Amino acid sequence: MKKLISFLIIIFVLFSCQIKKEKSEGSIQKNLIVEKCKDFELNGKGDNLLWENAEWIKMYRLNKDENSYETKFKILYSETGIYVLAFCEDTLITTNYLSPQDDLWKADVFEIFFQTDSTNPLYIEYEINQLNTELILLIPNNNGDFFGWSPWHYEKERKIKRAINIINGDAKPDSKISGWTAEIFFPFPLFKGFKNAPPVKGTKWKGNFNRLDYDNNTYQAWSWRPVKKSFHEYEKYGTIVFN
Repeated sequence: MKKLISFLIIIFVLFSCQIKKEKSEGSIQKNLIVEKCKDFELNGKGDNLLWENAEWIKMYRLNKDENSYETKFKILYSETGIYVLAFCEDTLITTNYLSPQDDLWKADVFEIFFQTDSTNPLYIEYEINQLNTELILLIPNNNGDFFGWSPWHYEKERKIKRAINIINGDAKPDSKISGWTAEIFFPFPLFKGFKNAPPVKGTKWKGNFNRLDYDNNTYQAWSWRPVKKSFHEYEKYGTIVFN
């Protein structure tokens, strides 16, 4: 009996350690609860006290490389839109993309995907890099056959607000840094015509958060909800619940 009890204790400890490890890599959490807040201005640093109402969500590293940069994000929403704060540990700015709507994913970038209707494979893809350059696309995805459409009249109340903060370095290509943060605000008028938008308490969207980093002539990838071949595997996106 003592041996059986000891064996069960060992199994429980090992299982608990595995759960803690998976949680730390962001591989367990399938639902993301988004708290409501008042509107605030962005500065890229994420130092507004309202961010204390959101927990850091660690992102899962998809491939094993010599670098293991910490990558995490926070998310809030208000009456007027959605706020996202990204933190990316880094040592080098490996991008020279300065023109909006360019191929940002070919260099360092943080990506956000919002699918407002889980029954419709149509979603917004948003990318931002350390140089405060953005790419926004509407993606119709037909069983892996997809392409991006740029938003029309992307201006005024429909335009996404963004701000970047470079930690211990300059916002220029090849600059040595210790990390960077990004604050992004998605105004609800941008989602005009989308089902379940704007969200209210209890609304559920699907989505994902991703990062690519190209240091050392290779790339490293992170994701909130793990994918295998592409960030466009929308079937694996997690559920975003507005509280």
